[in-house]
Amino acid sequence: MTSNPIKNSVSNSTNSTKSNYHHGDLHQQLLNKATLMIEEGGIEGLSLRKLATRVGVSRTASYHYFKDKNDLLCAIAENGYKLRIKTALMNLNNDSLSAREQFHFFVHDYVRFAYENQELYELMFGRAIWKQQNSTQALRDVAYPCFQYQLELTKNWQQNGLIKSDENTLRLAQVIWGTVHGIAKLLIDGIYTHTSQVEEICDSAIALFTNMAPSDVVLKVDLDS
Repeated sequence: MTSNPIKNSVSNSTNSTKSNYHHGDLHQQLLNKATLMIEEGGIEGLSLRKLATRVGVSRTASYHYFKDKNDLLCAIAENGYKLRIKTALMNLNNDSLSAREQFHFFVHDYVRFAYENQELYELMFGRAIWKQQNSTQALRDVAYPCFQYQLELTKNWQQNGLIKSDENTLRLAQVIWGTVHGIAKLLIDGIYTHTSQVEEICDSAIALFTNMAPSDVVLKVDLDS
């Protein structure tokens, strides 16, 4: 499997936590370690007290940056959205890609991101924050533009004749998002455990939206590569 940019960042930065603490990096160190902790044990195993202990600082120090656990969770999710849009832009701003290739990479990369960052993905799109209406303004300022960007992509795909142009762009963007989110959840929740099956499902979804036969979706993205 490809290296995980979040986990690599966490590993590299937390190796020198104590030295960086005195150089004003504690906020990022806390976020990195907290992200690692939820990957290890889910959000239930995370608390500001445990986080302070893992980082090696006082509990007061952690409360200086995060007023409570929800504030911390929102900050972690905010980082996740920033990474998601950064990785998506690497492919989608590639002028050498056709609209069809952009759509292919959008679907496969979305599922790949969810697969490689399962607990973070659940936090970003799950009920812990959104159903309870606990999102911070900083999180909303990052999360909402992510969907707006997808809306613009959908409009571009329609204008290029890749997907149906006579459908409402907003509703079509929501259906596409709902589809890739559902595929990602099937993989995360263990309904499908073989990534090859999920890749075939992604290709079928692409074919469905673009009116192509699944065999015509020839670009392959291996989740285990």
